[in-house]
Amino acid sequence: QVQLVESGGGLVQAGGSLRLSCVVSGRIAFPLKSMYWYRQAPGKGREPVAMITAAMVPNYSPSVKGRFTISRDNAKNTLYLQINNLKPEDTAVYYCNHEEYWGQGTQVTVSA
Repeated sequence: QVQLVESGGGLVQAGGSLRLSCVVSGRIAFPLKSMYWYRQAPGKGREPVAMITAAMVPNYSPSVKGRFTISRDNAKNTLYLQINNLKPEDTAVYYCNHEEYWGQGTQVTVSA
């Protein structure tokens, strides 16, 4: 079993920043795995926003490229998502993911 626990969401004004964290535990060799961040906005489906490989190579959705930075600390089994210049359309629940495992999500709300 694998557990993923996100944190760091909140209510921020447009233009602000947040850093989301996801602590991973259980039967997983975290440093060897690609990890993903997804988000789900109200009334919409879940969409991928960023991923990072075991070799620390990031990849981003075009809608967030340049504002989002994904990173990982393998010593802490923790995945991060730095979000800068937040926009109201970034309002969503953000989820950490690996294969079939999902966290409970952390809410990000951006006010105009």
